[in-house]
Amino acid sequence: MRFCRYDDNRLGVLKDAHVHDVTEVLESLPPLLWPLPQGDHFFNHFASLRPHMEAAAARVPGVPVDSVRLLSPVANPGKIVAAPVNYALHLDESRADTQINFGTAVKTIHEYGVFLKAPSSLIGPGEPVVVDWDDRRTDHEIELALVIGKQGFRISEDDALDHVAGYMIGLDMTIRGTEDRSYRKSLDTFTVLGPHVVTADELGDPGALDFEIRVNGETRQKSNTELLILNVAQLIAYASKAYTLYPGDVILTGTPEGVAPVKSGDVMHAWIDRVGEMTVRVA
Repeated sequence: MRFCRYDDNRLGVLKDAHVHDVTEVLESLPPLLWPLPQGDHFFNHFASLRPHMEAAAARVPGVPVDSVRLLSPVANPGKIVAAPVNYALHLDESRADTQINFGTAVKTIHEYGVFLKAPSSLIGPGEPVVVDWDDRRTDHEIELALVIGKQGFRISEDDALDHVAGYMIGLDMTIRGTEDRSYRKSLDTFTVLGPHVVTADELGDPGALDFEIRVNGETRQKSNTELLILNVAQLIAYASKAYTLYPGDVILTGTPEGVAPVKSGDVMHAWIDRVGEMTVRVA
């Protein structure tokens, strides 16, 4: 199944490039009381909601997906976990390009570990990435993203994919500089997720997905997830060694070589095989 969040926080199921409004099923979510439970409320109950979403989609007429404004399909992630230099050729280019490394030694993901991005940086493809630090280079980074569907701590690699609710395209925007990644990558609008969630059972193995990003029609990054240093299962296991992963938590798996700057007026088009494609404006 593929589902999205759109317009005024409507919930939609996608079929044949049409969105079927299934927002009515959210009425069955249990009421929330303070303090709020860990995890995104929707993903905490996704397993029980899914059959009702499928039934509603079968009876509600669809509208063309191009006619709606797509928001991030994950509304309230408890945390956004990101993987630095998780492709060997990106590690090489980061070490070679002083506009990326600013004279600092670039380490491996095993030395850095993962890092956290602010949930307030999250938008969907229907919203623009805002680039307004005129004294800084701001780069695009396309990544396979996933959302956790089952809570886990110190998850084994063998069990890791069972904890995934689904997959998305992720754009991990970054300002180049010497500050910590969590600062330079957490500006408002600097995490783009979309265009929808493809459930894990529909996607299957995430280990050999082609993907590409074009800016103004020019290919910038093009690679395959089989080139990840830590693959999806290894990355989930690695992150969960430090953090309990809750439903709705997002993991960005890392970007390949080809990172490059964008400016206001640019149009980014991102595509991942069997996941989808999305167009994101820079403002």
